[in-house]
Amino acid sequence: MDLILKYFPDLTEHQIKQFEDLEGLYKDWNSKINVVSRKDIDELYLRHVLHSLGIAKVIQFTDGSNILDVGTGGGFPGVPLAILFPDCQFHLVDSINKKLKVINGVCEAIGLTNVKTTHSRVEAIDETFDFIVSRAVTAMPEFTKWVKGKIIRRQQNELKNGILYLKGGDLTEELKQYTNVKAYLLSNYFEEEFFETKKVIYLPLKYK
Repeated sequence: MDLILKYFPDLTEHQIKQFEDLEGLYKDWNSKINVVSRKDIDELYLRHVLHSLGIAKVIQFTDGSNILDVGTGGGFPGVPLAILFPDCQFHLVDSINKKLKVINGVCEAIGLTNVKTTHSRVEAIDETFDFIVSRAVTAMPEFTKWVKGKIIRRQQNELKNGILYLKGGDLTEELKQYTNVKAYLLSNYFEEEFFETKKVIYLPLKYK
């Protein structure tokens, strides 16, 4: 938890309590439904919570923003972002229903009311959003096909609406077809070794 306060020192007491409670809740749920690897559960704040919050170093979502988290798994990056931005709405989607059961349990326990979960493939979601976030669920060309037509035209944030994708490694080949893509190195914001190769990939989308 000290790790979160190190980089986000302006949290309210309520937010601090919500973040603090995540560890015990995820450890309890993980013993019943495995959503975080055994190796990672002991480094939940580094590998999952802070990693998710890397997106908040790239953009401060304006109040009222609507964000879709695709393939959310155990609720990352959606749950940490929803704690940080309580006046935004987060729609977390995954094709594995038991993972959403964990998210719903965690959100209920910490009083997180700005999260909605749906058991579905993203292609079946018939809504539009300011931003679509995700953590390396597939290669970007495939991902952009999945979410085509789901970005709203109206702008209300400093960054143009689009995709914010957490991914690591050499993405040169994967991203070569996109002329307007931008990669933000998380090592510029976080000093821990874990973030050396991690990035937030920002892709503003054309609108239908």
